[in-house]
Amino acid sequence: MVLSSNFLLLCSLLFFISSTIAQTSFRPKALVLPVSKDTATLQYVTHINQRTPLVPVKLLVDLGGNFLWVDCEKDFVSSSYKPARCGSAQCSLASSKACGGNICGLGPDNPVTYVGTHGDLGQDILSLQSTNGFNPGRVVSAPSLIFVCGATFLLEGLANGVTGVAVLGSSKIGLPSQFAATFSFDRKFAVCLSSSSTSNGVIFFGDGPYVLLPNVDVSKSLTYTPLFINPVSTASGYFLGDPSVEYFIGVTTIKVNGKAVPLNSTLLTIDSVGFGGTKISTVNPYTVMETSIYNAFISAFVKEMGNFTRVTPVAPFGACFSSKGIGSTRVGPAVPQIDLVLQSKSVIWSIYGANSMVQVSKDVVCLGFVDGGVNPRTSIVIGGHQLEDNLLQFDIATSRLGFSSSLLFRQTTCSNFNFTSN
Repeated sequence: MVLSSNFLLLCSLLFFISSTIAQTSFRPKALVLPVSKDTATLQYVTHINQRTPLVPVKLLVDLGGNFLWVDCEKDFVSSSYKPARCGSAQCSLASSKACGGNICGLGPDNPVTYVGTHGDLGQDILSLQSTNGFNPGRVVSAPSLIFVCGATFLLEGLANGVTGVAVLGSSKIGLPSQFAATFSFDRKFAVCLSSSSTSNGVIFFGDGPYVLLPNVDVSKSLTYTPLFINPVSTASGYFLGDPSVEYFIGVTTIKVNGKAVPLNSTLLTIDSVGFGGTKISTVNPYTVMETSIYNAFISAFVKEMGNFTRVTPVAPFGACFSSKGIGSTRVGPAVPQIDLVLQSKSVIWSIYGANSMVQVSKDVVCLGFVDGGVNPRTSIVIGGHQLEDNLLQFDIATSRLGFSSSLLFRQTTCSNFNFTSN
């Protein structure tokens, strides 16, 4: 009986969304958002238009997280905002377990500082550009997008001008699932972060093509690996029994120059209480590793660097080198290749110099991985620097990740989407 009532609530919400959007005859096959890197914080940000009248809203891009939230305490004015009443289809879809003043609520949090609070669940119009995969198309609107009202103090530590968080997690009210339900396309999205502080990367919602100049459809040459669900939420605040909505992959081995790094492989799997494993993050600027993995990895990398001069580490990195004598290749500094071996020996996410090394000064480069301490919640968190100029497609419906490895081999980059409209 409970199942059938929940099913009816979900159906009624989807019918409401679909019938509202059906007032226009145009249904986009995909949507597109620009994403840029804030140089002061190394955070990735995007802009959406929300409310009536429409207002541009600058948001942190968080690959994890349950739901979009924005600061409603400062300058939030909208004639189209509707609170989600307790017991409504929206509250059921959001799995809200809190109700006050006949408005259901959730717990918005800051994924950088891990500070959270209570916020009201509501709906409002949100608009963004459609795409055919080659260029942006006409602007479309999601008239009743579910989000949560956060508080101004939650913005501390976020990039200048950011007033909320755009979450790409796998929850039913994450942006990918809401856009897919609203516009009737597949629950897929792709992220391509630019390594340039002056050029935009791109986020696609929906299936490919994902075309980057000069006419490279990256969707045609992806390698695939399963996505895993951590049975225990990895959010800073959650209810008992909630699974994680973040994206985990099954790294089985780490290799440097083709040689396996000796490490405790049990740390690479998720245990019964949700510890361990490997997840992907756009919030961490660099890949974070559990201490024993990090130490073994650093040792292996330094050994493979051979006679290159090691210099005093520059925080937060543990291994730095003089850049003198290090050659340059199409895929960055000529340093040992790092391979994340996945479900089989033939499925490998390769990391080359552009994604492994960070230029910290004119003469010093550092290995862009950091120590995550002993017994962290997640053993490896693949961070933004390692994702740049790699396209990642997340297929929520089939729990599958498609990844390109470095686009520099294809003579393109994530800043090469043509944001000029047709």
